[in-house]
Amino acid sequence: MPAETRLFLCLKDNYGVLLHDPDSGATAAIDAPEAAPIEEALKQASWKLTDILVTHHHGDHTGGIAALKAKYKCRVVAPAKEAAKIPGVDETVREGDEVKVGKLTAKVIETPGHTLGHIAYWFPKDHLAFVGDTLFSIGCGRVIEGNAEMMWNSLKKLRDLPNETRVYCGHEYTAANIRFARTVEPDNPVLTAREAQVERLTDEGEPTIPVTIGDEKLANPFLRADLPEVKGLVGMDGEEPAQVFAEIRGRKDKF
Repeated sequence: MPAETRLFLCLKDNYGVLLHDPDSGATAAIDAPEAAPIEEALKQASWKLTDILVTHHHGDHTGGIAALKAKYKCRVVAPAKEAAKIPGVDETVREGDEVKVGKLTAKVIETPGHTLGHIAYWFPKDHLAFVGDTLFSIGCGRVIEGNAEMMWNSLKKLRDLPNETRVYCGHEYTAANIRFARTVEPDNPVLTAREAQVERLTDEGEPTIPVTIGDEKLANPFLRADLPEVKGLVGMDGEEPAQVFAEIRGRKDKF
């Protein structure tokens, strides 16, 4: 049976996600911003938490780990390069490792830039990717611990996933990201259509994710920094993609 997911808000604008394997009954939380909303989602679905898959060490992604582990005795999987900063870690993983949630299998992708040890979990058979704060819908995470070239290389890894891959990110930032993206590519018709869709979803109180890699490639300026038309629009014809990305990210930081 295919994987099941539950998406819900935590804290102010964080997303919590549950991933469930119907065959085995295993359930993973992707990060743990806070315990209470995760427990409520588990209760509503009648699922039992078996795993927490951590993408990076920031407190708004790890704050609920201790309470959840104490209650459910669940396994905590975390990036090897950040394990010392994350509570309750049972298993560490690196690029290329596999992680099982019941019969579901993820491949670990190292995506440094936002933090130095950030990872994503890609479930190829289920067409799912949980990317934390590296990639957002029509955006990307701030480059806090790494540098622009590091972040650009991480985004390229995610961009190379199959087009049908559904992406779950760590925050609801889509509307704000679109407002910025329109300053880079004001005439992008896919971006215009996405803006209308997001306005409708927001009015209906619905989340704007997941999104597919295929759709993001057509509208997310941070994934398009190597395209000649985007280079031209930001006045950087002929420049290396990482430098173009740095320019776009710098503009977003000031937006």
